[in-house]
Amino acid sequence: MLSETLRHLEALVSFDTRNPPRTIGTGGMFDYLRAHLPGFRVEVTDHGDGAVSMLAVRGAPRRVFNVHLDTVPDSPAWTASPHRLRVTADRAIGLGACDIKGAAAGLLAAAGETTGDAAFLFSTDEEANDARCIAAFLASDHGFTEAVVAEPTNCEAVLAHRGISSVLMHFRGVAGHASGANAMQASALHQAMRWGSRALDLVEAEAHQRFGGLTGLRFNIGKVEGGIKANMIAPSAQVRFGFRPLPSMSIDTLHERFGTLVEPGAVERYEETFRGPSLPSGDIATAEDRRLEARDLAEALDLPIGNAVDFWTEASLFSAAGMTAIVYGPGDIAQAHTADEWVALEQLERYAHSVKRILAT
Repeated sequence: MLSETLRHLEALVSFDTRNPPRTIGTGGMFDYLRAHLPGFRVEVTDHGDGAVSMLAVRGAPRRVFNVHLDTVPDSPAWTASPHRLRVTADRAIGLGACDIKGAAAGLLAAAGETTGDAAFLFSTDEEANDARCIAAFLASDHGFTEAVVAEPTNCEAVLAHRGISSVLMHFRGVAGHASGANAMQASALHQAMRWGSRALDLVEAEAHQRFGGLTGLRFNIGKVEGGIKANMIAPSAQVRFGFRPLPSMSIDTLHERFGTLVEPGAVERYEETFRGPSLPSGDIATAEDRRLEARDLAEALDLPIGNAVDFWTEASLFSAAGMTAIVYGPGDIAQAHTADEWVALEQLERYAHSVKRILAT
């Protein structure tokens, strides 16, 4: 099956699906997918702004395989065209080969060698943190109860991963001369720095928390802006930060805690700019029950179970909607988003064979 998988991967890599700019239409790549899924009922939906999804169904399955086909942008560090697949003795190199067009190629190859029930959901909005495709699917009367979401997991079923939340904070200050006695309290930048110190202390205090092999709370202050010059009190400041909670942690509770680490009146606006739930979601008891359901699914599909991971996936969206969801795909996350991105040929072959086996049972 490897040669057929590589044939499909060569074609999929040739389609420019970088996100941004996500200038993706309903033809091109989707015409290719449709042409290589004979016997499937196919529905292609344009969700706007380059977000396109395709649901292909054969028979009456209860399980859907999901793959996102958008990629990150390439970089000048690529040593050859990112949209031309290069195959060496042990790897396939190309933009999206690892994350995660290799899985899509494996699905096409497996579908071509089976006749049983199957359902594939292809999407193009994962890399922009703009889950229009998945949200629309979950809002429909789709009838599926299980989801196998493709991301690079070294062909191991991942049952749990962190959630993610990104925040923009606007701090308010009072402009003035830096020699003033009020500079320490009036500066918006000083308020932002005090908040940052308290936030780091909060995160360190959560280091003992555990779930499914994951420990602590991941946190990062990504950008601080504000002020005018050294001898002027900063009248405003902005901080962009993000955190990645364990499945047992409440994102809303964490927002409340982070948002109250400031002096009264110091924050003009606290805005969550993106949220992705953890896998599985819910309180400690609910999350653990859902993790056990995911374990049962992986075992029923005879898939090796891997460790929980720190990166976020759209499997959490399926789980939050009440479906039993696992993450399973070829490749290593260490190669995702890199120059000369690659996936091991052994991983591609193993994935395609496992999907073929699942579809044939």
